[in-house]
Amino acid sequence: MPLIGGAAPVARLDVALDQVRSTRGLLRVCLTADPANFPSCVDDADAAVRSVPAGQRLVSFTGLPRGTYAVAVIHDENGNQRLDTFAGIPREGFGFSRNPALGFGPPHFTAARFTLGAGGAGDAERQQVRMRYIL
Repeated sequence: MPLIGGAAPVARLDVALDQVRSTRGLLRVCLTADPANFPSCVDDADAAVRSVPAGQRLVSFTGLPRGTYAVAVIHDENGNQRLDTFAGIPREGFGFSRNPALGFGPPHFTAARFTLGAGGAGDAERQQVRMRYIL
């Protein structure tokens, strides 16, 4: 179906999750285009957020405007809707688009960003996110 004059092209993103250590709890996936709200997406009204069972390894986002985005994922094993930490160290799993190298704290938006929409209309693009566990 052709786009109506002036309509923004849309894209689809598939986020594939690797190295999830268990099927307990939920995987919370946040897709944002706002660097100021990465990785939490708390104050981003335009963020796309999905919570799926931890046994699910693929999360799809459809109808997205083309642009620059970043993905953050937490493995909420106990279902309390947040990333549990001990002395500032994550006790649950986490991951980011482009799997950037980590120092202290989460990566900046620029390290995880990618451009969505380089393919043709309707083509799915994919981000492979490797989950990491410290404790």
